Amino acid sequence: MSGHRFERVTGRRALAEFLALTDRLYADEPRHVPTPRQQIRRWWRDGVPLYVLRDATGAVVGRTTLHTDADLDAKLGRRCQLFGLTEFTAPAARPLFDAIDAHAAADRDLLFGPVALLPNQAGGVITDGYQDRGFVDSAWNPARYPAAYEAYGFTRRFVSDTWICPVPDPDGPPPAFGAQPDGARLELHRGNVRRLDQQLDLLRGMLNDSLAQLGYYTPISAAQLRRQTDGLAHLLDESLLLYLTRDGQPVAFVLCVPDISEFLVRVRGDLNPVNQLRLLATRRRHRREAVLIVKGVRPEFQGRGYQRLLSAQLHHNLHAGGYTTLRSTYVGRDNPASAASYRRLGGRPLHGYTFYAKER
Repeated sequence: MSGHRFERVTGRRALAEFLALTDRLYADEPRHVPTPRQQIRRWWRDGVPLYVLRDATGAVVGRTTLHTDADLDAKLGRRCQLFGLTEFTAPAARPLFDAIDAHAAADRDLLFGPVALLPNQAGGVITDGYQDRGFVDSAWNPARYPAAYEAYGFTRRFVSDTWICPVPDPDGPPPAFGAQPDGARLELHRGNVRRLDQQLDLLRGMLNDSLAQLGYYTPISAAQLRRQTDGLAHLLDESLLLYLTRDGQPVAFVLCVPDISEFLVRVRGDLNPVNQLRLLATRRRHRREAVLIVKGVRPEFQGRGYQRLLSAQLHHNLHAGGYTTLRSTYVGRDNPASAASYRRLGGRPLHGYTFYAKER
């Protein structure tokens, strides 16, 4: 790390430098979709440790967070030093990784990342598909990033793909709900802005149950969900939040949002009040492409075709809403059942996706 300084962000000037690094690294790169600055500032105010790496001239050439999470430690059975929001110039890769390792807590036996702040929230590195742009809640990085991680000794964990699907004319009518052959009553529900808090809490229960078996997933709390969905009501297309109940019991869900990636690129991730008003005023322009954020079926109801029914209804709703493209956040390659719904739509993998781990 000769000639470099690794410093924790303790003031607003350094925070501004932390945020500005991606403006420089991706100045002429519309494929990279920045994390909203307001989200990063909120993490900083909440005490998430942010760091910058400076070269001999004092210029910021790398950045990262260094944080921990007890639930993920328990899930992985390791004491993980997490890092995230990790960006760097080509010459700064090794000095930054050296600094992450040197400043990790002494009791941490595994470096794991990049995560912001957990794998079930955001983060990751794309490993192919660089020609295609990124999108909200997903990563885009140059090809030198995975090469740099792997040259330093990091290995891939939770290898996945993001997906992209066309939205063609539906083949037939929407699926039928109501009375089922076993006598149960299956009902379809859609999002409602006025009841969004109540619906999100209901979805949180299904989310935690349905994804618990995934290796990276840790239960999301009500407070975490509120932070992650802050502002969702302003952009929500109610027809893209769907869930099923069986005899009144919630059993399956899917949540999509309009893709505002191109707007985030134009404003460099700055969703200040003026830009939020601009986004609201132009929100109909962003209802041509959508992003599937998450879907799931409670374990005791898996294998009954409920997700297929929801996917078919979602397809009808997307087409009726004028959407032409659906993207999906990453799906593990060890989860072919989840990817099957995208294949049925004629979709294809968009970006190879991974997290990285390194023994200490």
